[in-house]
Amino acid sequence: MDKNTLIGFLLIGVVLFAFSWLNQPTPEQVEAQRRYQDSIAQIEHARQLDQSRNDKLPLATAADSLPGESDSARIQRIRSEYDVFADAVIGEEQFTTLENDKVEIRFTNKGGRVYSARLKDYKTHDSLPLILFEGDEALLDFTLVTATNRVVNTAGMYFQAIPGNDPNTLTMRLSAGDGRHLDFTYTLSKDDYMVKMDIKGTGLNGVLSPSTNALDINWEQKIRQQEKGRKFEDQYAAIYYKFVADDVEYLSETKNDSKQLSNRLKWIAYKDKFFSTVLISEDGFEATNLASNLIPEGKFIKECKTTTSVPFDLRGEKTTSLRYFFGPNKYNLLAAYDNDVPSADKLELERLVPLGASVFRWINQYFILPLFNFFGNFIGSYGLIIFLLTLLVKIILFPLTYKSYMSSAKMRVLRPQVEEINAKFPGQDKALERQKATMELYSRAGASPMSGCLPMLLQMPILIAMYMFFPSSIELRHESFLWAKDLSTYDAVISWTTNIPLITPYFGNHISLFCLLMTITNIIYTKFNMDQTNTGQQQMPGMKAMMYMMPLMFLVFFNQNASGLSYYYFISTLITIVQTLIFRYTINEDKLLAKLEANKKKPAKKSGFMKRLEDAQRAQQEQLKKQQKGKK
Repeated sequence: MDKNTLIGFLLIGVVLFAFSWLNQPTPEQVEAQRRYQDSIAQIEHARQLDQSRNDKLPLATAADSLPGESDSARIQRIRSEYDVFADAVIGEEQFTTLENDKVEIRFTNKGGRVYSARLKDYKTHDSLPLILFEGDEALLDFTLVTATNRVVNTAGMYFQAIPGNDPNTLTMRLSAGDGRHLDFTYTLSKDDYMVKMDIKGTGLNGVLSPSTNALDINWEQKIRQQEKGRKFEDQYAAIYYKFVADDVEYLSETKNDSKQLSNRLKWIAYKDKFFSTVLISEDGFEATNLASNLIPEGKFIKECKTTTSVPFDLRGEKTTSLRYFFGPNKYNLLAAYDNDVPSADKLELERLVPLGASVFRWINQYFILPLFNFFGNFIGSYGLIIFLLTLLVKIILFPLTYKSYMSSAKMRVLRPQVEEINAKFPGQDKALERQKATMELYSRAGASPMSGCLPMLLQMPILIAMYMFFPSSIELRHESFLWAKDLSTYDAVISWTTNIPLITPYFGNHISLFCLLMTITNIIYTKFNMDQTNTGQQQMPGMKAMMYMMPLMFLVFFNQNASGLSYYYFISTLITIVQTLIFRYTINEDKLLAKLEANKKKPAKKSGFMKRLEDAQRAQQEQLKKQQKGKK
C-alpha cells in the first residue's frame, strides 16, 4: 500500500467519522424515537387485548395450531411472534400457594401472577370462603418489547416456579434463553395481608428494546359481591388512588367512570365495601388510565381496569418493587402501615375507610373510633357497645340538649301572651306589627327562638358522622344482636320476592325491624316535640305534614342500610324522648314564667343583632305603608 492510498483511506475515515458525528441524533430525537416505538408497542398490545377479548380466548393463543397448520409451521410462527420468549409460550399451567394465618395466595405459572386471594378470617354473607378474586376474574399483565420490536405479554407465557429459601417466598422466572430471564419474586409477610413483589431482569440488555426504561401494566379485576344487600355494597365499591406525596381520590361509586392521570400515583386500590385489593409502587405509577364499570346483576358488582407503567432497569442493577395488599378495610390495620414512616412516604391506606370528609372524618377519627375500640376491648356484644356509645354521646351533648329544651320551655310559657298579640294584630296586613310585637316580647323576657336552634345545629355533625361510621365499620360485620344477625346490613323480619315498581328499587323487598322502630320513635318524638314547642305563632301551611313526612322518608332511606345505624338512631331518639319527659316534669314552668316576667321589669339591653333586626322590620313596615297608600 503506497503513501497516497494510505492518505486516501485516512481521509475517507475522517469524513465518515465527521459525518456520523454531525448527523448523530440529539437527545430529543432519541426520546421522540423511543416514544414512537412505545406507541407502536402499546397499539400492538391493545390490538392483542381486543382480539383476545373478542374471541373469548386467553391472551396468548400462539401455542394452539391454526386450522391446517403443521407443527413445524406452528413452531416457526411462534418463534417469529415471540422471538427469544418463544419457548415460554408452550407449557402447562401449575399452581403454587403461599399462606399465613391471614391469607392464602395462589400463584399460577401462566403469567407468573396471583391467581386467587382468600382471606382466612372472613366469610361471605352466606358463610362461604371469602375469596377476593380467582382465575380469570383478575389479570396482571406486563408488556415487553423485544430488541426486534416484537410485542409480547407476560399473561400468555409460562414462568418457572422457583421456591425460595423462605417458605413464604416464591420466584416466578420467565426465561429468554442462554441464562437470560425476568424474575417476579413474591414474599408474603408473617401474619400480614401484604405481599411484596420484586421485578428484576438478568441479561435482558440486548433482549428487550434498548429504549426500555419502564414496564407497561394492564391490571384488571372484577369485584365480587360479598355482602347481603347489593345496593349499599355497590355504593361503597370504587377505584381509589393516591398521588405521590399528595391526596387520596376515587372514581364515582354510582356510575361508570374513567380518568387519565399524568401525575405519579403511589397506589391504586380496587375497593369493596369492607375489603380491598391494593397495588402499591415504591417508585410510583406513571401515565395512568383508570376505568370503573358497573355490573348490574350477577356475582360481580364492578369491573375495574388500570393501564399504567412502572420504572424498570434494563441492566438489572435495580429492582422494581411493588406491593400487593389483600385485606379488610379496617382503620387501625391500615393506619398501622404508616407507623414510623416519614410523612412524605405515608401510604394513608386508612383513607379507604369512608369516614366522611372534613369535620365529620375528624369526629370519627379522633372521637368515635377510639371510644368504639375502647369498649370493644372489654365487651363482646357490639349491640351493647353501640348502646353505651350512644349513651355516652348523649351525656356529652346533655348541656346542649338542656339548653335547647329550656329555650322551648320559655317560648311555651310565653305562648298565652303571643296569642294575645296575634289577636291584637290579626290578618296578613298586620303581619309586621305582629312580628315586631312578638320579638319585643321575647327580647324583654329574655327568650330567643334562635337559642333553641343553635344547640340542635351543633349536634348535627355528630349525627352525620355516625351516619358515615356505622355502615363502613367492618367491626359490625356478621355481629349479631337480638334478632339482627348482621349489624352491618339490614335486619329483615318480613321479606317478599315480587318485584314491585317504585318500591323494590328504593325500599327493597323486605322490612327492617330496627328501621321500623326508628321510624316509629321519630314519629312519636315529632308529635311530642311539636306539642312542646308550639309557641302560638302562625306556621307555614303544610309545615306540620312535612314534619311527619320526614320520619317516613327515613324509613325508605334506611330500610336497606346497616341495622347498626338504625339501631343507633332508634336508641338515640328514645333517649331524647326520655330526657324531654324528665325535663318536662322536673322544671317548674310557673317559676320559669315568673323569672321571665321579672326580666321584663329590668332595663332593656338590646344586642346589636336585635337592634339591626328591629331597624330592618321598621324600614320594611314603612315601605309597606307607602305601598298601601299608593294603591289607595
